[in-house]
Amino acid sequence: MANKDDTAHDSAHDTAKPKHSQKTQESQEPQEPRTNTENDTRANDHREAPQRRRPMEVLREARAQFEELTGMTTESVTTFVQTEDGWSLEVEVLELARVPDTMSLMASYQVELDTEGQLTGYRRARRYERGRSDAHRSGGR
Repeated sequence: MANKDDTAHDSAHDTAKPKHSQKTQESQEPQEPRTNTENDTRANDHREAPQRRRPMEVLREARAQFEELTGMTTESVTTFVQTEDGWSLEVEVLELARVPDTMSLMASYQVELDTEGQLTGYRRARRYERGRSDAHRSGGR
C-alpha cells in the first residue's frame, strides 16, 4: 500500500510540476520586447507624419536657447515669422541697465531657428536707449 500511495503521490506531483514550470516560464518571459516593438511602431508612425510644432512652443524654446547662449533676458519678442528654413524672431533685451531706467541700453537681436525649433544663429540688429523711439522705422525694426 505504501507503494500505491507513493505512486499516487508521485503522479499527482508529476502532473502538478509541469503546470508549475509552465507558469514559471510564462512569468519569466520578458514583456519588454512587446512593449519595445509597440514603441518602435509608434515611433516609426511619428517619423512618417511629423507633428507640426506649435508657435508658442517654438517661441518659448527659442527664448530659452537665446537666453542660455547670451546670458541676457529677453524682454519681448517683436517679430515672429515662420520661414521656409524654420523660424525667424526679433527679440528685445536689456544690454546695460542705467538710472533712470529710460536711459538703459536696449538691443534688438535677429534670431534664426531651423524647422525643429533649434537655434541656428543670432545677430544684434540695433542698440538704442529704452526711452527713445525709432521714428523712421516701423514694426519695431
